Amino acid sequence: MILAIASDHAGFELKEAIKAAFPQHEFLDFGAPSTASVDYPDTGSAAAKAVAAGKAELGILVCGSGIGMSIVANKIPGIRAALCYCTDVARLSRLHNDANVLCLAGRFTAVPYALEIVQAWLETSFEGGRHQKRIQKIKNIEGESL
Repeated sequence: MILAIASDHAGFELKEAIKAAFPQHEFLDFGAPSTASVDYPDTGSAAAKAVAAGKAELGILVCGSGIGMSIVANKIPGIRAALCYCTDVARLSRLHNDANVLCLAGRFTAVPYALEIVQAWLETSFEGGRHQKRIQKIKNIEGESL
């Protein structure tokens, strides 16, 4: 699977650990290239746009708290980014919400547990059914103007 991945400086080490732990996937890495300061809207929006454009099937974004990345990713039409802090929430974000971008807190999630979250998220599929109409409502909202 092709995955878009990005971080800011606070998420760099976790981003690199994710890439190393999942060599079976191809990663499109949108930065950060190091722990030098970088603005999460730049890297996060680039990765989210790659998912929205179909260049990557899913995306993984990491910043200090995960909040900034989730905010910026959810500004991109077609993106359903979920900030996940445990494996159960990660599974539900895919199962019920068809999340296509996973956001993680690099400063607050230990690497081994973050890798478990990623694994749970990647191996869970959207179940559709009663949740499909809710996803359609989200898509309809995206198409509305203010």
